[in-house]
Amino acid sequence: MDKRADQLHVYFLPMMAPGHMIPLVDMARQFSRHGVKVTIITTPLNATKFSKTIQKDRELGSDISIRTTEFPCKEAGLPEGCENLASTTSSEMSLKFIKALYLFQQPVEKFMEEDHPDCLIAGTLFPWAVDVAAKLGIPRLAFNGTGLLPMCAYHCLMEHKPHLKVESEMEEFIILGLPDTIKMSRQKLSEHLKDEKETPMTAIVKDFMRAETTSYGAIVNSFYELEPNYVQHFREVVGRKVWHVGPVSLCNKDNEDKSQRGQDSSFSEQKCLDWLNSKEPKSVIYICFGSMSIFSSDQLLEIATALEASDHQFIWVVRQNTTNHEEWMPEGFEEKLNGRGLIIKGWAPQVLILDHEATGGFVTHCGWNSLLEGVSAGVPMVTWPLSAEQFFNEKLLVEILKIGVPVGVQAWSQRTDSRVPINRENIQRAVTKLMVGQEAEEMRGRADALGNSAKMAVEKGGSSDNSLISLLEELRMGKSSSN
Repeated sequence: MDKRADQLHVYFLPMMAPGHMIPLVDMARQFSRHGVKVTIITTPLNATKFSKTIQKDRELGSDISIRTTEFPCKEAGLPEGCENLASTTSSEMSLKFIKALYLFQQPVEKFMEEDHPDCLIAGTLFPWAVDVAAKLGIPRLAFNGTGLLPMCAYHCLMEHKPHLKVESEMEEFIILGLPDTIKMSRQKLSEHLKDEKETPMTAIVKDFMRAETTSYGAIVNSFYELEPNYVQHFREVVGRKVWHVGPVSLCNKDNEDKSQRGQDSSFSEQKCLDWLNSKEPKSVIYICFGSMSIFSSDQLLEIATALEASDHQFIWVVRQNTTNHEEWMPEGFEEKLNGRGLIIKGWAPQVLILDHEATGGFVTHCGWNSLLEGVSAGVPMVTWPLSAEQFFNEKLLVEILKIGVPVGVQAWSQRTDSRVPINRENIQRAVTKLMVGQEAEEMRGRADALGNSAKMAVEKGGSSDNSLISLLEELRMGKSSSN
């Protein structure tokens, strides 16, 4: 079949980290389902995480492909095979990785000169993408990997600097200019935001912000009904174009797609489903802290003890490279559970688990993808933010949407969590509040309604579907006027 000459061709450049790559690949697939020619740029190792899914889409008629270029591990001083931020194990390694992303400019520019795409959608950690797009005379859309509330909050922090006017790390301040009264303390902000001291990240963050503000606009994995005031604030107060096209995880309709999202599960999804099928509706709590968290043995022991002491059935995902489980696991822990708990070491089919009717709650680090997957499944959450923008996401869940119970984390952490552990009593208290009683029922009702809104947003005529169509129309108009 001959492709029309007026067919849009969009390049996607996802940052190599699960929280960025997974949603941007889903977004690319959505674009291709709307008749857009799509090219995803990544490295050979990262391509293996989603190539099966892309091949399946191609067989169903989507014009979508992957182009790969080597990751500059050696040049960046990283070990061979360290092609994803999730493979880094310290702040120093993470910084080297982020600097390595600058070395991507040359190969990407070469691909674009060969292909002449009509638009480049790139992660914010590729600030040079805006310059490459400008050189080719095409729009660059920035993908931040988060929602609009944290993006608006960062903008207000930069503009009003309320965090520099308090006397201590613990003292709360109000983030001025936002649609809601959001209080924060300095200890919940990342190092480069806390004060005006230069950090290794300061110059890089300034470059990211320059690129974001000079991009054609932003594209977000969110939906209007989730944060309507922040869609408006971003457009009218921040003054930038934005399109909300999520939750993109909902483009995965069948169990195979859901289980393969991100990478192959380290646990049989069938075994997982069989276990869930044997449980009562809304009786299981799912515990997962994303792909980047590294917990201390002491903290893992507190979680294990709280789960053992609670009456709730659970699935707990523990990263394989977190620690040696013999060091922290209480003696006979797995035997004592006797079918009440399932421990998955490594990657879990998260969307599949959250969507199951047996799942009634989610203990999460408040990463934006996990938040959105929980919302889409209509599941209330225990909030346990760690780093990045996760403390802002907690505010959205707990104070604005009222579908979250905080576990009580008070400080932002580096990659290796060196904070005083959250004790077992606080963990058990939060889980019980989420799962049992009148307040839990009310939270579940709100979460369920929000889940229905999420599903409607991506259906034909929904807010996200309309937003995507309006973006594609704008890009087509830009293409025809430049021809």
